[in-house]
Amino acid sequence: MTKAVETDAGPARITWHRAKQPRLVLAVSHGAGGGIEARDLKALAAALPAHGVSVALVEQPWRVAGRKLAPVPKTLDTGWRGVWPALAAPGLPVISGGRSAGARVACRTAGELGARAVLALSFPLHPPGRPEKSRADELLGAGVPTLVVQGGNDPFGRPQEFPEAPGGTYELIEVPYGDHGFAVPKRAEISQERALELITDGVAQWAGSLG
Repeated sequence: MTKAVETDAGPARITWHRAKQPRLVLAVSHGAGGGIEARDLKALAAALPAHGVSVALVEQPWRVAGRKLAPVPKTLDTGWRGVWPALAAPGLPVISGGRSAGARVACRTAGELGARAVLALSFPLHPPGRPEKSRADELLGAGVPTLVVQGGNDPFGRPQEFPEAPGGTYELIEVPYGDHGFAVPKRAEISQERALELITDGVAQWAGSLG
């Protein structure tokens, strides 16, 4: 089911993949260069409802409007705040999530929106080749249980580049050989299907631990 939602940044869109007996909502948005057709978002939407997690794929207003480039972070946050009441409407705890730029939005707004947890897919720790431009403060400042799922070859931050998690601030799952979109090369020791299973299985197990 797809629903349009008005926000202060323009109309957004939510596509629901509902669990039969949901106990959590996982709301995930896309990155700055793609939409909800991303392979990891599609895989989560297909797999998580069987684990009692309804998945809401959120298209930011700029995507709904047909623009090719994402606006500034402040506007992305505004769009996310605007869809939150619809995400929380079922009365269930909401995991705030996203991939790449969407992961940053989830981290920045989790505390104020009352998110149960944050799922950060392909968190862009730094621009490619610019490790000194770290965005670790956003990740560490989420203030709620956080899971990072990161490709082993992600140019925006490889798993070993992430800072230690003080006090268990976040957990990290590595997808071996994966790039920023979790694509794995044909010569890799794992298949593309297996890479996606690592994501869906890991997220399902983590979501189960949230109660």
